[in-house]
Amino acid sequence: MRIGFGYDIHPLAQGRRLVLGGVDIPFSLGLQGHSDADALCHAVMDALLGAAGLPDIGVHFPNDDPRYKDASSLELLRQVGQKVAALGYQIGNIDATIVAQEPRLSHHFPEMRRRLAQALEVNEGQIGIKATTPEGLLFAGRGMAAYAVALLERSAI
Repeated sequence: MRIGFGYDIHPLAQGRRLVLGGVDIPFSLGLQGHSDADALCHAVMDALLGAAGLPDIGVHFPNDDPRYKDASSLELLRQVGQKVAALGYQIGNIDATIVAQEPRLSHHFPEMRRRLAQALEVNEGQIGIKATTPEGLLFAGRGMAAYAVALLERSAI
């Protein structure tokens, strides 16, 4: 078994969609980034890549490459899942936490889990998603962050 950890953070910005876990979240602000800035997908990707002993998402999907401008992070996650599988690993589980002052996210978790599971070709029960607020501290109201851990196991031969 191998464990990986991922972290991502993006500032909030006007005129951007808020996308988390591949789900469009109704909100007045979105996350700024080269792709769709889906911090949850980015954290999960880095956790999977780290567990597999691969470089981080910036190496695989550089933010100065025009191919990834406004790219769907869910599609990039699907590609990461394929890279991990090609190395002979299968996903045991993923656990993630989103840190955001607002909006409330919990009612979006079932759809986030469904989309992440579909992109990674795993069961929804293998994906855990939670959220917490920074309680008005640190970057509260200026950005959102996500943390993720992933457990990989050798694929059955």
